Amino acid sequence: GAQPTMTWLQLSALVFIHYGQMVQMDPSKSGFVGSQVELRCIFINSNPPVKISQVTWQKLLNNTKQNVAIANPALGVSVLQPFKERVSFKQAAVRHRTPSLEDTTIVFSNLQLSDEAAYICEYTTFPAGNRENMVNLTVYARPMTRMTLTTPTIVARAQKRKMTVATCVSANGKPPSVIKWDTRLKGEATFQETRNQNGTVTVRSNYVVIPSRETHKQKLTCIVTYRNEKITDSVVLNVQYEPEVKIEGFDGNWYLNRPNVQLTCKADANPPVTIYQWKLLNGSLPSNVEIKNNTLFFKGPVTYDLAGTYVCDATNSIGSRTGIVDVNITEFPNNPPPVDREIPQEQHNAGAAIGGAVGGVALLGIAAILLFIFLRRRQRTFKGDYSTKKHVFGNGYSKAGGLPAHPPMPKNLQYPEDSDDEKKPAQICGPGGFEASERDFDHESEDLKRPYFTVDEGESRDYDERTLAFQYDPEPEIADDMISQTDGSVISKKEWYV
Repeated sequence: GAQPTMTWLQLSALVFIHYGQMVQMDPSKSGFVGSQVELRCIFINSNPPVKISQVTWQKLLNNTKQNVAIANPALGVSVLQPFKERVSFKQAAVRHRTPSLEDTTIVFSNLQLSDEAAYICEYTTFPAGNRENMVNLTVYARPMTRMTLTTPTIVARAQKRKMTVATCVSANGKPPSVIKWDTRLKGEATFQETRNQNGTVTVRSNYVVIPSRETHKQKLTCIVTYRNEKITDSVVLNVQYEPEVKIEGFDGNWYLNRPNVQLTCKADANPPVTIYQWKLLNGSLPSNVEIKNNTLFFKGPVTYDLAGTYVCDATNSIGSRTGIVDVNITEFPNNPPPVDREIPQEQHNAGAAIGGAVGGVALLGIAAILLFIFLRRRQRTFKGDYSTKKHVFGNGYSKAGGLPAHPPMPKNLQYPEDSDDEKKPAQICGPGGFEASERDFDHESEDLKRPYFTVDEGESRDYDERTLAFQYDPEPEIADDMISQTDGSVISKKEWYV
């Protein structure tokens, strides 16, 4: 029968399995425009080795192959256009008369964006056939970054309209950049991307604010992020604005005959103020005034003629603004409250010591007065001064247990209110008198059980304020330690000499 035949492809596969040749390459490589990059290609031969007939480098782009370089043992090395000036074999042995083709790495110089593609390294061998591998080459383009002010001069207008003050551009980058802004300004940013024909991208961002006096001299920073790199650029805004005017010098205390007063027109402006004009509303400036630059000097003492409303007009190239102050004159100075000043530590300590001493003396004085009053009241009580205390002997008993020695007396005794002779008893007559009965004393039986007790004025219970009633039994003898008083009472010697 007919013998089966083998195709060339099947034969090549069998040869590859038998010999085990292979082509080693990197899966991908990259480089920046203008730089140099190596594309490695190494043939791993078998044992026994196969014969290398030719090595061909090809560019694969959009499914189309283009020869780049060829190395042939018999014909030598050839680099085709448009790569001839920029591509070469790395190993010199490839160019020898008897070349070594196991390492056919090529070098790209002055890399261009158009070089980005897939590159095939193909080995033609005998009897194993063709062996190849592929590497992807990526080309990056570093962008050109710049930041500029939109106009050299930014003017703040009264209409407060938004305007672009700065622009940040990252041009012809691959891949595209990312732009951000860093500033204290209260504005907003706009962004725009443009794709160029060579595959690069240009990114543009504008920063928009309302120009004002507050935006003058503010820093504005553009931050461009390209891959893992950060590029920053900054500008300081130069905003021109009309003057902001205020008048200083009047402190509300201009009084008659006060010397050396003045008014100064202060203006914040960009560019600086070139013209200052002073005037007085509803009148002319006083005759004793002298104008120097932006200041009014009033010669001589203050008079009522200086009163009025003063106006200062300040002008620069952007516009004019006005400042106003009302000046009034008083007859006498208005002394403001003293400004608190920091007290030195030594003075503070001395003041604290003096205050403590004065407080101590005051406390001692109060204590002495209270002691004197206490002793005085005690002395007057023991000597029988009934204006302070009235001594009462209930049931006729004395402190020592004896009875007072005195002639029979009326039962009702009265002590006149303001009499110097208050210790002398007077008999009560008429209906106004008060007579204490045994029932009254029995009512106070608890008090009567005590041989001696005192009654404060105003604290008597059933007694009139100035009338005390006594009941006496027959006269007993006076104890040895008791002393009889002129008013009929008796006081213990111990009490007398306490």
